[in-house]
Amino acid sequence: MSDRFDAEVAAHQADTDDREVFGTRLGFIFAAVGSAVGLGNMWRFSYTASEGGGAAFVFLYIVLTLLIGIPVMLAEFAAGRKSRRSPIGALRAAGGPKWIPVAFFYVGAGFLILSYYSVIAGWVVRYAFEAVTVGFPADPAAHFTAIATGPQAMAYHMLFMIFTVAIVMGGIEKGIERASSLMMPALFFILVGLAAWAFTLDGAGDGYAAYLMPQWGDILDGRTFASAASQAFFSLSLGMGAMLTFASYLSKDENLNREGSIIAGADFGVAFIAGLVVFPIVYALGLQGAVSESTVGALFIALPGAFAEMSGGRIIGTLFFLALTVGAITSAISLLEVVVSSIIDEFDIPRAKAALGAGTLIAVFGLASASNLGIQPTSDLHILSLIDKIAGELFLIVGGLGMAVLVGYRMEGAREELETGASPLFRSLIPVVFIFLKFIVPPILLVVIYYTSVDSIALVRDTFGI
Repeated sequence: MSDRFDAEVAAHQADTDDREVFGTRLGFIFAAVGSAVGLGNMWRFSYTASEGGGAAFVFLYIVLTLLIGIPVMLAEFAAGRKSRRSPIGALRAAGGPKWIPVAFFYVGAGFLILSYYSVIAGWVVRYAFEAVTVGFPADPAAHFTAIATGPQAMAYHMLFMIFTVAIVMGGIEKGIERASSLMMPALFFILVGLAAWAFTLDGAGDGYAAYLMPQWGDILDGRTFASAASQAFFSLSLGMGAMLTFASYLSKDENLNREGSIIAGADFGVAFIAGLVVFPIVYALGLQGAVSESTVGALFIALPGAFAEMSGGRIIGTLFFLALTVGAITSAISLLEVVVSSIIDEFDIPRAKAALGAGTLIAVFGLASASNLGIQPTSDLHILSLIDKIAGELFLIVGGLGMAVLVGYRMEGAREELETGASPLFRSLIPVVFIFLKFIVPPILLVVIYYTSVDSIALVRDTFGI
């Protein structure tokens, strides 16, 4: 097995000596953190925390990140850097042809998630632009209803996709690395500034209490557990091949264990700081009911309405939606890169053509979410919600389970790959990683798959009236 893997990798590397690489270690970290940091951190984390017991959910999220998030990330790093391939080639080299279907979960997840993610990002871009030019609407509910689906939503979705494709066409160092290195520091400073401002709000203490005081009973609910695990995967960009793909552009000198720890820490840090922004705003402005009713409604209706009425709200709202825009872009380029890299590796198509072709197909497919297919569901945006449940949760968990089993049980040389470039401290922890991949990660993810599958089936029936 090991000889076959090494032979395939050597043959591949002989044909790809000119494979792109990250220019600097910091560039890789910014790109990987940018992939992890997105709307999942900036808003979804706060919403799911409010629904799942506040600090109890945050605690559960941290535990699951340590138990399953970091081990699966390191598994993706090992498979990507050793093979120097995108998901399909990496899994074929590590496990043989039978593992190719698992790789298609990665590519399919990247394709489907970006198709609806770009629709939401289009809303965010529009709100940021309107905040600068005309301010927030007097009737935010009517405004969002008018722009959430239909021609205007399609236009902003396509605009966002064009910008994303342009960055990916620029390549790893001049496109993705350069954009991430500029945007991630900007995102951090904006968030810290907003958190400092939120601290001054009357009623912010109630928001901190809801966020930081645990309601331990909530974490005993199976769906809360599944939600925290899904959030960890979505937030860390796991199960979609992004970390595997980025690792394929790394040199052997990099300490994968150290970088994985930094990425996970930075990802949680951004999500936690975002909570320090969102919760004080929500409670200071009395928006708790809006948050509990709908994450979309709170983000695009309740908050803009509050920004329109509060003193200095236009400036704060502009910065808030600008931060969301930056996070959306950095995540989107990693999603597209998974698909583009797979096309380049499997079909030997130049990057520019691969990015343009993949981006066009994703943009066209995303029109279904932007138009809602003309369906009049029992609740809003069912097509988008359905794709999110299937691709943004179920596909990621299935992909993560496959990666844990492949690297934990089958892939030869995985341990040596993680040891390469590692410090003595991290090298001593690698056996623990493999214990987790073999015995901890699979049963946890099987539980999550069960709950996610049940919810997905219910949503399909609700969407199409079955």
